[in-house]
Amino acid sequence: MFDGFADERVDVGEVVLRVRHRLTDPARTPVLLVHGHPRTGATWHEVARRLVARGHDVVVPDMRGYGASSAPEPRPDHRQQSKRAVAGDLVRLLDVLDVPRVVLAGHDRGCYVALRLALDHPDRVAALGVLDGVPISEALARCDARFAAAWPHWFFFAMPDKPERAILADPLAWYAPSPQHMGAVALAELEEALVRPHVVRAMLEDYRAGLGVDRADEEADRAAGRRLRMPTTFARSRDDDLAELYGEPVRIWQDWADDVVEVVVGSGHHMAEEAPGEVADLLADLAARAR
Repeated sequence: MFDGFADERVDVGEVVLRVRHRLTDPARTPVLLVHGHPRTGATWHEVARRLVARGHDVVVPDMRGYGASSAPEPRPDHRQQSKRAVAGDLVRLLDVLDVPRVVLAGHDRGCYVALRLALDHPDRVAALGVLDGVPISEALARCDARFAAAWPHWFFFAMPDKPERAILADPLAWYAPSPQHMGAVALAELEEALVRPHVVRAMLEDYRAGLGVDRADEEADRAAGRRLRMPTTFARSRDDDLAELYGEPVRIWQDWADDVVEVVVGSGHHMAEEAPGEVADLLADLAARAR
């Protein structure tokens, strides 16, 4: 899937990350691609191939706890899987790879990690792409019956113990991944990850952290007046439900960022798999705006 990429396990302190990267020119600012739930970095393989063909260097990790990356033991406050912890992993990964700055893009849960990294480490982010998401605190502040009906897993996953029991009874039936868009090799990688109990637990801890520490961290950012100063692209899938839930979700991002461009991708939620050409185009355009 990642021809010409190195495939490494990199110790970043608390965890070891699986990362695929193609870094050919220190003068380039690579594109760092952060996947969402329940995917691995393989979700980006067609996007990465297209970016390389356009002359970009690319870094594709599995987030802590996901895919082939390790995860620490859960803590009572779930902070070990907070977006701040995951963003810190990625900064340390860039240090190991000797990469000073990136064009950063995150999808789904990776969108929240990208937001956190850009807020906490703005000097490392030349431009930001937030794909198919709004900040966790904004989603929860707008939570209504439509949100609860569309995204009930946010709240079920946050419960103790019961989600693990339900999912681990048959993880592949629960997640029901399909090779239709991702391809057989990426599907096999995903299925291998989903049957690991520690991966399922870490993914649930991601949601538990979201309702607690991540929400609190974002609310603290707003209270302190912290904003995204780098060029930002908000991309949403045409067939996903962000517009249905929020009307004009780009307005939410305008409250967080100084320079936001909206792009609508002609796909369902897993845009990197369903419309990799469009996603590669928007990321190449974002890279051209990088400062």
